[in-house]
Amino acid sequence: MAREHLADRSSRDAEIAAPGQEEGFLESPLSAEGITIRKIGRVERLLGPEIYRILVGLLRNPLSITGLVMLGFFVLVAVAAPVLAPPRGSDPYQIPRDGYSPNPKAPMSDWESMQPPLPFWWRPIMGTDHWIHIMGTESGQWDIWYGVIWGTRTAFKAGLIVTITVVTLGIFLGSISAFYGGIIDNVIMRITDVFLTFPFLLAALTLSTILTPKMGRSIVPAIVALIAFGWMAYARLIRGDILSVKERDYVMAARVIGASDRRILFKHIIPNAIFPTLVYASMDVGNYVLSFAALSFLGVGAQVGYADWGQLISFARAWITQLVEFWYAVVFPGVAIILFVLAWNLVGDAVRDLFDPRLRGTI
Repeated sequence: MAREHLADRSSRDAEIAAPGQEEGFLESPLSAEGITIRKIGRVERLLGPEIYRILVGLLRNPLSITGLVMLGFFVLVAVAAPVLAPPRGSDPYQIPRDGYSPNPKAPMSDWESMQPPLPFWWRPIMGTDHWIHIMGTESGQWDIWYGVIWGTRTAFKAGLIVTITVVTLGIFLGSISAFYGGIIDNVIMRITDVFLTFPFLLAALTLSTILTPKMGRSIVPAIVALIAFGWMAYARLIRGDILSVKERDYVMAARVIGASDRRILFKHIIPNAIFPTLVYASMDVGNYVLSFAALSFLGVGAQVGYADWGQLISFARAWITQLVEFWYAVVFPGVAIILFVLAWNLVGDAVRDLFDPRLRGTI
């Protein structure tokens, strides 16, 4: 009886294991109980399971794919800016102008004075040897096409510099505050609370106005102002996560074996607490670009004529009441801002959903 029972069980085990082997699962004694082991590919082994899951989730989410495609388009425009809009002069970010008339010119109107050099693609596509204003001009005859193309580089520069800096500063201060606690935590958090009392855009506008006479008219004062009032949310967010992580068993074990505070903080705590902060940062790039454009629109951003979407809209300020006729002065730079911010928001929303435990099984 015992031999017959063992023979029957072995035959059942073979029947259970066979379908799993056909589907590409590894053989395992556990397969007899209905449990299978998934193969791990080289890419997943190289990146790690968490990063691999994020990348796969982004490539399966229609919203994130749309955002990534849009971001890829803006990257191509920024890289190809010297070809799409050949610079004239030593500063490629200075928008060329076709005279000084206050009246904007309509799209596809002729360029009358000081034409830019024609790129190789101009004659085959445009069918003319004369440069024209593809998107028209702003008041003061600033070329919109050139400003939109090179403004893409300005948007990436401002958004990424501000985001990376505020995230780094916030993580550093929040980590020190949460890890050491006591008076250090009280001092850093009270400073954070003071900065949080200021309205973000108004405070950045005020500081940028103060810094401009000292640092000169450029994008630097606006970037510094956005950084000065943008790090607090990251400091509070990482602090809360570290207060939870630092009490876990693996951190206690690291203390027992004599690991230094620096190693515990940067090797064990921050890597396990940083993901919510990075998700928040991915959604904030577009917001900082929008804030930078707002400062430029208010006249405290880049110098006059600098390729920046906010400044292009500022040039059209006198014609906003006549947008039926001069719609192009606002629409082209405005659509560029909307699509750029939308692309970052779509990617940020997808990343946030990937880190939401309630949605992990659906992505």
